[in-house]
Amino acid sequence: MGNRLSQIATRTGDNGTTGLGDNTRVSKNSLRVHAMGEVDELNSHIGVLLCEDMPAGVRTLLVEIQHQLFNLGGELSIPGYELLKAEAVLALDEALDAHNEALPRLQEFILPAGTRAASLAHVCRTVARRAERAVVALGNEEALKDTPRQYLNRLSDLMFVLSRVLNRHRTDGTVGDDVYWKSQKMAQAQQE
Repeated sequence: MGNRLSQIATRTGDNGTTGLGDNTRVSKNSLRVHAMGEVDELNSHIGVLLCEDMPAGVRTLLVEIQHQLFNLGGELSIPGYELLKAEAVLALDEALDAHNEALPRLQEFILPAGTRAASLAHVCRTVARRAERAVVALGNEEALKDTPRQYLNRLSDLMFVLSRVLNRHRTDGTVGDDVYWKSQKMAQAQQE
């Protein structure tokens, strides 16, 4: 890998194109490049989230997700190639089940708020949804495997669940909670 990254500023993209992993050049505004960029941004946001205090199991899970997102970006950069495996989606399903089981049932919508770590997890959730939309748009124009779309869909759900886990994680021994939306319906029910 060191040889591949020996020159960062190649200036070959000055004309508005970029090279894919199969050595073809495409517009930097292509659907494929947009999808690659959204996945890269998501991975970067998870990197920022990893700077926060969190349970060790969540940290390990997020690091593995970063590796899988790198695989996804690689797959997107080489048309027709497969790097992200179905097992990666299954691993997210298992993590979703395990973390969701430990949480109380939601009675109302929650706001993307709470602790800094939980709020960053919500940012990751929304960026995952945007990345998913970019992959869907690309898949509408070019043949893509199902796994990238499924992975991003599951990941956004998992980031929601992890935001709830992170809102409860406190180093001082107290128990936190989600920040609930104060809907008109809820306010009326409380007044009655």
